[in-house]
Amino acid sequence: MPQVLIVEDDLRVSDFLARGLRAEGYGATVVGSAEDALPRFRAGGIDVALVDVMLPGISGMELCQQLRAECNPVPMLMLTAMGNVEDRVAGLRCGADDYLPKPFAFDELLARIEALLRRPPQLVRRDTTLVVGDLVFDRQRMAVTRGGRAIALTARELALLELLMSAPGRMLSRERILSTVWGLAADPLTNVVDVYIKRLRGKLDEPNAPSLITTVRGLGYRLEAPAEP
Repeated sequence: MPQVLIVEDDLRVSDFLARGLRAEGYGATVVGSAEDALPRFRAGGIDVALVDVMLPGISGMELCQQLRAECNPVPMLMLTAMGNVEDRVAGLRCGADDYLPKPFAFDELLARIEALLRRPPQLVRRDTTLVVGDLVFDRQRMAVTRGGRAIALTARELALLELLMSAPGRMLSRERILSTVWGLAADPLTNVVDVYIKRLRGKLDEPNAPSLITTVRGLGYRLEAPAEP
């Protein structure tokens, strides 16, 4: 019997989920906070977790980040009333495996749980920090610095920067960027990638110094540390 941990502080929602899952043959355990969930995760025996984003105290995203930093590989499906793109990107970038906005159909929830259970076990990467030259991306805290200077980025900018820093020196096509960061097969705004690259350059680059992000004309972009003089 697959075991599902439900981390949800709304008793009506958690009761609905638990009753529905048990009727479908799942084991369901409910906790109302991230603080109560942590020892359950660390004890093992959980096959998939449903985690509400807006929890009291430690948020669902912070819980996910902490568990991934501990290399806990339990599949996590984030549940939230916040359904805009930036929130979905932030949820996935914090280490969640899937993201389902409320309200949702119970059949869809079941299908997503089944999909997560079909995935082969994954090892969570231990490298929580990306470094390119003096640019540092702390994926656990979702914080970026350059030369020790803190850089404030939006969720979409963080997602774009993480993709570029994950493949330093490699050219990434606009299509690849759109698919990974926006989930799009085509660019409906024709220049959305270029706009966000310009924003990143404005925040990352030092005055009178070469840009970290190079344009490969007609193809895409690459990020790499400037050559030493």
